[in-house]
Amino acid sequence: MNIVCLDMEGVLVPEIWIAFSEESGIPALRRTTRDEPDYDKLMQYRLGILKEHGLGLREIQAVIAKIDPLPGAKAFLDELRTLTQVLILSDTFEQFAKPLMEKLNWPTIFCNSLEVADSGEITGYHMRCQKSKLTTVRALQSIGYETIAAGDSYNDLAMIQAGKAGFLFKSTDKIKADYPEIPAYEDFDALLNAIKAVL
Repeated sequence: MNIVCLDMEGVLVPEIWIAFSEESGIPALRRTTRDEPDYDKLMQYRLGILKEHGLGLREIQAVIAKIDPLPGAKAFLDELRTLTQVLILSDTFEQFAKPLMEKLNWPTIFCNSLEVADSGEITGYHMRCQKSKLTTVRALQSIGYETIAAGDSYNDLAMIQAGKAGFLFKSTDKIKADYPEIPAYEDFDALLNAIKAVL
């Protein structure tokens, strides 16, 4: 029994925070898990910037509404889902992910949730569980699944390394250089073929 676990941002859809950085004109919000391995540190940094600029959930959701999946992502996901079970494991938030999941034909996603005040200010966040991607992969393995994973960032490495097979996809030169043992791909056809080879 196989299950493929995919990261969302940078793999299936553009990075939400980078898109919001460009739209808001705040370069500091371009920082992602590709740059900062400590997710709590990254989120506290982001929330501080949002507060400083008086920006909240409504403004971010307005940008997300304009984001489309990466070219080829929906076709890749559609074909992959005919071959095996697929689960998207993301450190994003339910309030961000829903419109993007609709554009990808509603794949299953496990992610986190934001604390939002009535004013729309994002006041905090709840992680679904500690080390959510690795914890989820381990839980799937404990109920009989062999996991295959793909992602692009530091927070994907544990789930990639823990499974039967794992791949970097559209990752950074630094991550690829630091983890040369992980096969790295740049296009969906190549990734799909790599996954098919281990199913």
